[in-house]
Amino acid sequence: MTPANLADAVLAAAHAVFTQRGLDHSVLPESVTLERPRNPEHGDYASTIALQLSKRVGLPPRELATALAGELARTPGVKSVEIAGPGFLNLRLDPAAAGQLAREVVQAGQAYGRSDRLAGQRVNLEFVSANPTGPIHLGHTRWAAVGDSLRRILTAAGAEVTSEHYVNDAGAQIDRFGQSLYAAAKGEPTPAEGYSGEYVTEIAQRIVTERPGLADLPAEEALPIFRDRGYQLMLDEMRASLERFGVHFDVWFSERTLHSSGAVEHALRRLREQGHVYDADGAIWLRTTDFGDDKDRVLIRSNGELTYFAADSAYYIDKRERGFDKCVYLLGADHHGYVNRLRAIAACAGDDPDFNIEILIGQLVNLVRDGVPVRLSKRAGNIVTLDEVVDAVGVDAARYSLARSSTDSPLTLDIEVITRNSNDNPVHYVQYAHARIASLLRRAADLGVDRGDDFDPGLLSHERENDLLKSLGEFPGVVATAAELREPHRIARYLEELAGSYHRFNDACQVLPLGRQPVPAELTRARLWLVEATRTVLANGLALLGVSAPEQM
Repeated sequence: MTPANLADAVLAAAHAVFTQRGLDHSVLPESVTLERPRNPEHGDYASTIALQLSKRVGLPPRELATALAGELARTPGVKSVEIAGPGFLNLRLDPAAAGQLAREVVQAGQAYGRSDRLAGQRVNLEFVSANPTGPIHLGHTRWAAVGDSLRRILTAAGAEVTSEHYVNDAGAQIDRFGQSLYAAAKGEPTPAEGYSGEYVTEIAQRIVTERPGLADLPAEEALPIFRDRGYQLMLDEMRASLERFGVHFDVWFSERTLHSSGAVEHALRRLREQGHVYDADGAIWLRTTDFGDDKDRVLIRSNGELTYFAADSAYYIDKRERGFDKCVYLLGADHHGYVNRLRAIAACAGDDPDFNIEILIGQLVNLVRDGVPVRLSKRAGNIVTLDEVVDAVGVDAARYSLARSSTDSPLTLDIEVITRNSNDNPVHYVQYAHARIASLLRRAADLGVDRGDDFDPGLLSHERENDLLKSLGEFPGVVATAAELREPHRIARYLEELAGSYHRFNDACQVLPLGRQPVPAELTRARLWLVEATRTVLANGLALLGVSAPEQM
């Protein structure tokens, strides 16, 4: 029996009690959440439903809990129900019912953990969105890991997700990039506010190789070519770096297209129709202060120039008109000021900023070796790049380590720690559990031992087997919660707990008839089902983080 099945049984018992006593069914929740008691002596699962509902129906919580316990005691698979304190329900499962979960997990395979919790939601998930003027750096790398994991988790929870990278290919920074490339090609110093680093020289040389004599042309002829070709080459490099990191975007959205397609003008007309655009001091403004922004924002300057805010407004409206219910932005710590203004755009467009738009802010990340910051990138000048991170620690260690901590907190990664082959390295600890299972299954095959088509779930009655089954049962709820709260780190922390449960099980429960006391064939089959179920969940969880599940280490 899964926790979800048991939760449904608790809710069914509540409906039965309410019917028997003529109570108002409208106060009953749509679903029930169960908890695992910290002390195993208190049962397998606990529910506070009697405490939650007692005031609403005018019954003492223990009286309601007693009635619920009577109904639940007749539920197949429930071994016992005890009432604790003011009205807590402590439930214990029959070993056969608990062990049945191993069968369900194995039969579900890659689908185990998936749900329809967010079914019907169309989500646009924008992350990284690095300027195409330099390599992907360490800050972007954190969002690449978190954002791609979140895409996988939202999809597993039933949402229809489109991952999107916004390409800032319009504006002064692209012009400065072109000027920097032109200067590098001519062997001249980097212009003021330009871009430096070996990558600028490399790209400039590639362009000159493609177009011999380009650097000798007058600036007005050469600069547009350096700018546009350099931007394309940089974008290609960014794509390659992200793909190497396991991050694929469904859409690479060009800011230029907002201007060339008329999307900006369309957005301004729509915002004006909503009554939030006004003219003052020769400029055109959006009255964002009506919706929590600290000041109104200029859309068109008095000299006729469009602002970045105009493009931001058009981009949000474009997303919504493409049919996305939720527009989720993953932004760096230096973009904290964007939260209220983006929410204000949604409100000015007639949307609900508490539903249609979400802005997640990630804190800074630092890379150290034995506590000392790693050297600055020679190629990129003053940053650590995504490619350097991957070269130093590998894709798995980087993705797992960046995704396992809440983005609300600054993060420091020590290269020596996250590449260490020991149990104090979280990614190794989890991957080793999967590899350990794969090794056990290979040994079973060598011995000619097969788990067969069926097993007796009631044989999985050892304390460590029970702990492992309860851990496996939590996975779907963890995935759904991680999706709803936009917190991929919950998956990583769960996997570490599951790996611990497996290691303790493996140390306490002999699976194969080797070495120690002989194991009855029936028990071996049952434990092989449990082992395979654990392997399935470890692999599924690692896949949600974009991390491999190795067969050997």
